[in-house]
Amino acid sequence: MELAGKTVLVTGGGKRVGRGITLALARAGANVVISYNSSHDEAEATAGEALALGVEALVVQADVTDYDQVGAMVVAATDRFGTIDVLVNNASIFVADPLPTKDLKIWHRSIDTLVHGPFYCANQVAPVMLAQGGGVIIGIGDLSALEPWPGFAGHAVGKAAILALTRQLALELAPTIRANAVIPGPALRPHSYDDDKYARTARKTLLGRWGTPEEVGHAVRFLCEADYITGEIVTVDGGQRFGHLQNEHG
Repeated sequence: MELAGKTVLVTGGGKRVGRGITLALARAGANVVISYNSSHDEAEATAGEALALGVEALVVQADVTDYDQVGAMVVAATDRFGTIDVLVNNASIFVADPLPTKDLKIWHRSIDTLVHGPFYCANQVAPVMLAQGGGVIIGIGDLSALEPWPGFAGHAVGKAAILALTRQLALELAPTIRANAVIPGPALRPHSYDDDKYARTARKTLLGRWGTPEEVGHAVRFLCEADYITGEIVTVDGGQRFGHLQNEHG
C-alpha cells in the first residue's frame, strides 16, 4: 500500500511508541487519526507535529474497551476522511498483577484493553475496509507475548492474544485485508527505570542499545507497504531475545 494520501487510525497514538508510529506514517504522507483515552494534551501535541509534516490530523477520544466508543471513533474518522485504510491497534496498559491474586481488577482491565480493545477496533473497522476493497490492520505486541514476565500475567496474556488475533484476522479477512503485528523490544525508557537498569537492559540486546519509537514506526510502515505479507509478526528488539546467549548456550 502506498501510504501517501491514505488514512491511518492509531489507537493510543499520541504518546510514547504510539507517537512514533503516528509520525512515521505521517512522514510517509498518510493522514492520521489519533485516538486517546486520557492523554488529551499529548494527542493534540502529536497532531500538531503531524500537521507540520503536511498531512491532516484528527484527534478523537475513545476508550477502546467500550464498543460504542470505538464505533463513534470509527464514525468520526470516516466522516472526516471518508475511509480508514490502516488500523494500528497500539492502545495498551502495563500494570503489575502477580499471581495468585484476590483482586481481579487489574486482570480484567488488562484483558479488556489488550484483548477486547483490539478486537472491537478491528471488528468496527473491517466493514469499512471490506467495502472499499482493501486495508491493513497492525497489532502491537511486546516480548511478553513470547515469554512470561513475572508479575505481569494480564499484560503477558493480553499481548499474546494480540498475536493470535492478528493471525485470525489475516485468515478471515483475506484477501481484501492484510493483518500483521510488530513486537517492540526496549524502545522507550520506562519512568521506573533508574540509570543502572536502563544500561543493563541495553546490554541484554545483541546490538547493545535501546531502540526508538521511530524504529518501531518504521517497522509498522514497512508492513503497511509490503503488499505480499500477511499473518506475520516482525520483532524489533535489537536481538534482546537472544542476548543471554552471547556468553554461553543453554
